[in-house]
Amino acid sequence: MLSKSNSKSKVTIFRCLFVILLITNSYGQNTTYNQFWNEIQFNQTLSKKWATEIDFAAAYSGTESSSNLFENTIQRSIRGWGHYYFSPRWKFSAFIAYFNNRDVPEIGQFESPETRFALQGIYYFHKTGYTLSTRMRAEFRHMRNEDDDYENVFRYRQQIKYIQPINSKILRSGVVYAIASDELYFKSGAKVTGESFFDRNRLNIGAGYLFSDDIQVELTYCNEYLPRNSGNQTTNAASLTLTFNNLIRNLKKKIEAKKHPEIKDEE
Repeated sequence: MLSKSNSKSKVTIFRCLFVILLITNSYGQNTTYNQFWNEIQFNQTLSKKWATEIDFAAAYSGTESSSNLFENTIQRSIRGWGHYYFSPRWKFSAFIAYFNNRDVPEIGQFESPETRFALQGIYYFHKTGYTLSTRMRAEFRHMRNEDDDYENVFRYRQQIKYIQPINSKILRSGVVYAIASDELYFKSGAKVTGESFFDRNRLNIGAGYLFSDDIQVELTYCNEYLPRNSGNQTTNAASLTLTFNNLIRNLKKKIEAKKHPEIKDEE
């Protein structure tokens, strides 16, 4: 009975994500861009409850007339996190970040440096054979508009995410896993981002691989729908994320092991 229940839950989740994709693409979209996003994450465990993280990211885009994903560099960013593991089900986080949004007239983007602060909570539904979570994030964005003035924008994001190990029942070293998520964005009105309350919908589907407990890679396809006053926009993006956990600590251990091989032999 447990297996049948899990199977029904998985089918329901994928059906919901499929319906969202159909609804997203049913809108009268005027412009479509192909993009590539990449991010490198470095996580450091401080204790059983606390961890830090720093991310470096970049985004590239084609234009209406060119499908070359790397034709323009449209954004670079750096983000610093603090994570608190409140319980097995709840994880609370905060970050401060700087985004360098480049001037790219070919896709209707102007130079808009941005400082961003966010508070986030993730709730995990622990299931047998897969992981389901929902993420809530509130963002405060301080951005430059086309008039060279700075505006404050508040944005709320709600995501649901599904992870399914492929060649194992749990996530561990050597395991390939499937990913599916959908996220809705809502924002306050501003000149720099537009007056509409609904900001965008982002659907991700892809896979990841755990090289070890401390190194993993994820490759996903993202379909993003953005309603805008000047015309709706759809983005098809390939996204690559590389994650390192406790990199400095692990490197120190390897260096010490090479300097003092007798310690390992004694153990």
